[in-house]
Amino acid sequence: QVSLVESGGGSEQAGGSLRLSCTMSGFSGEGACMAWFRQAPGKKREGVAYIYTALGGRTHVADSVKDRFSLYKDNAVKNTVHLQMRSLKSEDSAMYYCAADLSGPKCYYQDYLFGYWGQGTQVVVSN
Repeated sequence: QVSLVESGGGSEQAGGSLRLSCTMSGFSGEGACMAWFRQAPGKKREGVAYIYTALGGRTHVADSVKDRFSLYKDNAVKNTVHLQMRSLKSEDSAMYYCAADLSGPKCYYQDYLFGYWGQGTQVVVSN
């Protein structure tokens, strides 16, 4: 049984930093597409960043946040990724979800293709 657990959300002032973590358990394959999405109240869910976790896998960060966010694997803990968020803005406030797709060596932001989701972690950025 594959499951995802997010951590690291919370409240932060604008300009601050947070690091979100996602650990996937129950998967022993070579690689998976692990992605972060976020959804603010009244808004559509949007893809923030993704990484294919196999060696040499691609990482992508959405244009809207690429100058402030980064995504990387934890080389010590398998199937764990971290979303480092810097220079936070109030518009970054949202529920952040980690998702995984295990179907093959590709990664994307189409949320309907992800079969596994975490419960979400709330990020609140205040001015």
